[in-house]
Amino acid sequence: MNKNSLTAIDDALEYILRDVSADSLRIEELALSEVAGRVIAETIEASINVPGYDNSAMDGFAVNTDFVKDPETTLRISQVIPAGITGTNLESGTAARIFTGAPIPLGANAVILQEDTEYDDKQVKVMHAPHAEQNIRLCGHDIQQGDVILEQGHKLLPQDIGLLASLGIPNVNVYKPLRIAILNTGDELVTPGEQLNSGQIYESNSYTLEALLNNLGMQTQRLGIVKDDLNSTQQALLKATEEADCIISSGGVSVGDADYIKTAVENLGELSLWKLAIKPGKPFSFGRVKETPFFGLPGNPVAVFVTFLMLVQPYLLKKQGAKTIHPEKYLMPSGFEVSNGASRQEYIRVRLQKCLQGEQELIPFTNQGSSVMTSTSWADGLAIIPINSTIEKGDPLEFLPFTGLL
Repeated sequence: MNKNSLTAIDDALEYILRDVSADSLRIEELALSEVAGRVIAETIEASINVPGYDNSAMDGFAVNTDFVKDPETTLRISQVIPAGITGTNLESGTAARIFTGAPIPLGANAVILQEDTEYDDKQVKVMHAPHAEQNIRLCGHDIQQGDVILEQGHKLLPQDIGLLASLGIPNVNVYKPLRIAILNTGDELVTPGEQLNSGQIYESNSYTLEALLNNLGMQTQRLGIVKDDLNSTQQALLKATEEADCIISSGGVSVGDADYIKTAVENLGELSLWKLAIKPGKPFSFGRVKETPFFGLPGNPVAVFVTFLMLVQPYLLKKQGAKTIHPEKYLMPSGFEVSNGASRQEYIRVRLQKCLQGEQELIPFTNQGSSVMTSTSWADGLAIIPINSTIEKGDPLEFLPFTGLL
């Protein structure tokens, strides 16, 4: 791509994703207790029906509707069926006391709620005539044998684990997590816990990146803070290629005299994308070190956060074998105005808030600076302001909630 002009984010993302493949991913079989958040490497089909038999959805009385055509019909209680016990065939003209989850006895076709009856140990009076299949969970009403339950490439959520367990599946094949190397450049950076001297700041980007990557179920290799010189930068990048599936750096990708990432990557591989029409995050780069994919993120913490979510995360998800890689966007009314549209697409940190009419609208954090990390903790998500756009209050904006991004 043309590295002398700013690349639109959509074009950049298309380019980054163009040749990504999960073909070389390693697969491992793990117990259900170990696979939450992992990407499944096989399509799961149900080998059984769930439930495996007709069962009662409520505590009550199993009856045959042929014998309860009128309200206040009284029936003899012929048996009691607790959950986990299969009763005998229902005697004609009788009722079976039954509890939630218990199998429906042959001969019964409805369950009457105990609240809709008057009963003692021997008989039950039905207050309302039931209809067939009332309060019965039919065999296979949730899952039928042969149904596709989860498709290859699905990221396993907690509810998916329970679903697999309900099918009696103890282990599944998942993709092994990608190994991501993280490095930071900057002589002004100090590791949290150490003493700050004049002109120094605590390094935070690697902690943000590591947490984001852990949230994706990936493994991280921290290479620490790299000195601002070409040799140190190249040595760190070379070390990262030894085991990592991808390298992510922050800082050192601008055009200052002490920014060595660009030169180091070009010396060791190729830089195919540099500088985007995005705010925050203009000094963003993508390429490879030897044959290892490389992302160079800006140094400012909000720019790191935004560019990771918008560009790096979709790439890593696709490389990890995930089928869903893009977050859902929602149209929400703007609670603010933009009079002079910027030449870069902006990602505004916003919070959902009710307006005077009682509807939710997007309210921006007061300081949208790329170094103001408090904006990301305060916000509910990101609002997208397209290039050269003028926004009036109430205009619909694309909104990316953090609940779908993180």
